[in-house]
Amino acid sequence: MTNGQQPQATFQIEKIYVKDLSLEIPNAPQIFTQQAQPQLEVRLDTAAAPFSEGYFEASVSATVTAKVGDKTIFLAEAVQAGIFQVRNIQPDDLKPLLGIACPTILFPYLRETISDLVIRGGFPPVLLAPVSFEALYVQRLQQEQGGAPGAAEPKVELAR
Repeated sequence: MTNGQQPQATFQIEKIYVKDLSLEIPNAPQIFTQQAQPQLEVRLDTAAAPFSEGYFEASVSATVTAKVGDKTIFLAEAVQAGIFQVRNIQPDDLKPLLGIACPTILFPYLRETISDLVIRGGFPPVLLAPVSFEALYVQRLQQEQGGAPGAAEPKVELAR
């Protein structure tokens, strides 16, 4: 390395894993005899934090609630996480990297995890619609800068 040259920036996926997973079917087995089409609500959230020198854990979580009227059909929750090695990244570039790039990498795994979980519960698959983590990141920044107290988690539409 020559004098004055910055060390090369590195970004590497070390591990992708399911950090948390749960499925609740509070009205089973009676719920399986009903033919009504449930209303689905999906909540997504992202998080990232350093845990060791040059390593960050990033995660994307989803909560999918299916209801018919006031009766819950199922509640599926999953947190898909990853360990990312990040070195020599400028501080201004680190937040978008952790808030946009990492969730974008993790989301397809989360989508598969939720679909598989719901199928294993005896229901038709739920396919989470594609998400623009860049738009969610910008929205979150605007809420933080605008001083919006207790900004709600983003609600996301989904495809079936």
